[in-house]
Amino acid sequence: MHIFSGLDSHTILLLVASLGIALSFEFVNGFHDTANAVATVIYTKSLRARTAVVLSGLCNFVGVHLGGIAVAYSIVHLLPVDLLVSVNTNLGLSMVFSLLVSAILWNFGTWYLGLPASSSHTLIGAILGVGLANAVREGMPFGSGVNWHKAVEVGLSLLISPVMGFVLAGGLLLLLRRYLKNKTLHEPPRGDAPPPFGMRLALIVSGLGVSLAHGSNDGQKGVGLIMLILIGILPGVYALDVDTPSRDVLAVREVAAQFTDYFNAHRLEIEKAYASGKYREPAQNSPAASCGPRGAVTAAEALQVSLAQADTLAALPAADRWNVRTNILCLDDAARLMAEDASPEQREKLRQWREILRRPTEYAPDWVLLAVSMALGTGTMVGWKRIVVTIGEKIGKTKLSYAQGAAAQVVAMATIGLADGMGLPVSTTHVLSSGVAGTMAAGKSGLQMSTLRSIAMAWVFTLPAAMFLGAGLFFLFAMLA
Repeated sequence: MHIFSGLDSHTILLLVASLGIALSFEFVNGFHDTANAVATVIYTKSLRARTAVVLSGLCNFVGVHLGGIAVAYSIVHLLPVDLLVSVNTNLGLSMVFSLLVSAILWNFGTWYLGLPASSSHTLIGAILGVGLANAVREGMPFGSGVNWHKAVEVGLSLLISPVMGFVLAGGLLLLLRRYLKNKTLHEPPRGDAPPPFGMRLALIVSGLGVSLAHGSNDGQKGVGLIMLILIGILPGVYALDVDTPSRDVLAVREVAAQFTDYFNAHRLEIEKAYASGKYREPAQNSPAASCGPRGAVTAAEALQVSLAQADTLAALPAADRWNVRTNILCLDDAARLMAEDASPEQREKLRQWREILRRPTEYAPDWVLLAVSMALGTGTMVGWKRIVVTIGEKIGKTKLSYAQGAAAQVVAMATIGLADGMGLPVSTTHVLSSGVAGTMAAGKSGLQMSTLRSIAMAWVFTLPAAMFLGAGLFFLFAMLA
């Protein structure tokens, strides 16, 4: 498919600029976070720096293609359905630009200062800021601008993963000390001599494993943002996955039919939820006016009519695809709300419906994965020096030993890989740096509190700073739109 075919010059310029900014975010993400992935490999002289960053870049490249898209849309769905169904407007594009520019600015600033701050925290903070700013701008209740259910889920993963890194890396180091008696393994590197072969292999494999997991997890964040851009600028082409199998299209249609019956069977509970304020009615002039449990009945009926006219999504007229996507998102959001008060059996049924509904809307073309993986992999190969020294020498009072580096890397690789499998975003930066701190504490090496304070301050201030940046830029871009 030729992405520029049939487009006017204004649309082409907007598309190129948008994709350029999105890929710049992934490039900055690459050189910002790569030092965390290869710091111990470089510091312990397991590999030469240039070799390490090139291999890490390749692993990041591959990781993007292996990671799927669960994390990508976990990030996207932090935004409320009101914004997701208006992404094809100037307001929606202002939202995307705000997210990307604020994330780039904060990532670049913390990298320049040599602080291992989190790209995940930055992006999520920007998303929360934009969502809250949109609520204020539209005169909605302040807290309604964010999908708080998803925000809590993502926030817990970001909070728990560094704690896991600290505890598990410390515990692994104690096991290594007990069973590996070679004193050299528990001493800092001396000169340019590499570690013993077995430990060197463990450091290299785990370091590249962290890079692979980083590409799989962090690369998806860029994929999600690029899909928002494409859906917003070219809705007729990218609003739906036109390659969705016909059996999945039929399943979506069947869910839409069953949704109306479910609503009618539970009308009393739903009306009570509206009366108590648990559910809110979207504004009539909002693109999401047909959403919410009440409006979703209309969306379900419209979806049945649209899909009855075509066996495949490719057969739908391009002009109708946006409406189909909007109706699917409305049904999905209504099912999410109703699941909160449903019985376990009903909750499972609604979960299955949501899984079916999302198949045509949660996807990424191969060229998007390729572009993101190239940007992330290329960014990985530059800018690593500033943070390597922080990881290797400034967290503990003694320099990092081979065993400490291996323990921190193995735990980081496993933690990020687990989160990726669960579709949850985590911070490579915080998992690895907390793992190094855990090995320093377990090894009684002491901790440099000044460095930990700097890292903690970056961890604490990244979220509110990114929220402030995202909200401010959103107000600015929305005013100019």
